[in-house]
Amino acid sequence: MKRREFLVLSSAAAIALMVQGCGGTSSQVIQNTSQSRLHIPPLLSGVLRDGVLHYDLTIEENIHVFFEGTTTKTFGINGSFLGPTLQVRNGTTVSMNYTNKLKEATTMHGHGMHVPAIMDGGVHQVIEPDMTWSATYTVKQKACTNWYHAHFMGKTAEHVYKGLAGMIIVEDEQSAALDLPKTYGVDDIPLILQDRFFDADFEFDYSPNMMEVMRGYHGDVFLVNGVVNPYVEAEAKEIRFRILNGSNSTVYDLGFDDGRSFKQIATDNAFLESPVTLTQLLLSPGERAEIIVNFDNEVGKNIVLREFRQNKTFLTLRIINVKSQTTQLPEILTRLERYSVDDAVHKREFRLSGRRGRFFINGVAMDKERIDEEIPLNRIEVWEVINEMNVHHNFHIHATHFFIVERNGSTENVADNEKGYKDTVFLAPNDRVTLIVKMTDYTDVSNPYMYHCHFLEHEDAGMMGQFVVL
Repeated sequence: MKRREFLVLSSAAAIALMVQGCGGTSSQVIQNTSQSRLHIPPLLSGVLRDGVLHYDLTIEENIHVFFEGTTTKTFGINGSFLGPTLQVRNGTTVSMNYTNKLKEATTMHGHGMHVPAIMDGGVHQVIEPDMTWSATYTVKQKACTNWYHAHFMGKTAEHVYKGLAGMIIVEDEQSAALDLPKTYGVDDIPLILQDRFFDADFEFDYSPNMMEVMRGYHGDVFLVNGVVNPYVEAEAKEIRFRILNGSNSTVYDLGFDDGRSFKQIATDNAFLESPVTLTQLLLSPGERAEIIVNFDNEVGKNIVLREFRQNKTFLTLRIINVKSQTTQLPEILTRLERYSVDDAVHKREFRLSGRRGRFFINGVAMDKERIDEEIPLNRIEVWEVINEMNVHHNFHIHATHFFIVERNGSTENVADNEKGYKDTVFLAPNDRVTLIVKMTDYTDVSNPYMYHCHFLEHEDAGMMGQFVVL
């Protein structure tokens, strides 16, 4: 299969397409004189039936236009690529009803959602073709930005690559009371960041070789909400961006082309206690961040959200002279319940390793029939995660959030914007992180949760384990 490499240029330029062939290289230039408007995923707030808010979601094959005049075969949820944004509220009972219209089985995991194990949507909650599976639970967590995505064992990477993912927004009384931008798609904008390879026929090229499995599969076409080279019109005021690194394996180093500062207000699972000022934001696959950018008095400017590791553009912001509502970012956002290492009564160690296209945690690859850890309910534990490889990893824990207390042996190495509720933590080569973990609310001796690297090629190649809560 021929892989087509794309260089996405500015709105007045062309998209240069380079086709890599077996016997040489040919090139083709397709003129693209205008950017595409950013797609804002539809917002679903649920339909009330018998006291339960139902979210009806259909998983199906489709086609999607990434480049003008072409189509690409995709998977989508209630649409051609990706899915709608699901808005839920703490304390409400919801039912996420997934109907699988694919020709193959899949699963759908609520990443970051605090739910019973049987409702987690991990590798055991398989949705066969023409089957509907419902995750029904009462929302029990603070306001945050989560997501849902396929989690089928051995095919998570491929299914997410084709489009099986979407955002979940959790709201609570505290988030409603804060003076923050709250108009979805106007000043509260979801950004699902991804990258893809396309082949010579403009189809997705998901064909990682062993080296690309080891280092992660990094596409050369950047997408935001499924759009290549998008723009969005933003009001000249404070704008809130909910950013999800929805890539398979790419770490994004994000910032703006003019070097401006912005405020991070939330991590994976809750607001930070106070806003943190940044000029660049590092997110590994699966991590989320909410940021506030102030565009006051900047009418007429075009500002670019860039990725600095690959020196590429994700999104152009066109600042317009409309202020539907102004906000003033509070200095205090929340108060987080914290645990101390001194309160921990047990320590666990998780060593990440691999060789020849296979990956392991504590020396073993994932086995659906094996429970790796048994964790008592409400016990405060220290989990030390150690990257023994010279490649990037991260570590995601289902069912709960955690705190990062040390990185590489020091509390000083934990950045201010990491000092919140997390469910995914980045580990550079040979890093080690110390986490405080506590399982709450749900026990199940039969149905396990997962912990794993969220570089999806690594997960599929064995870097995943299972635990039950007793």
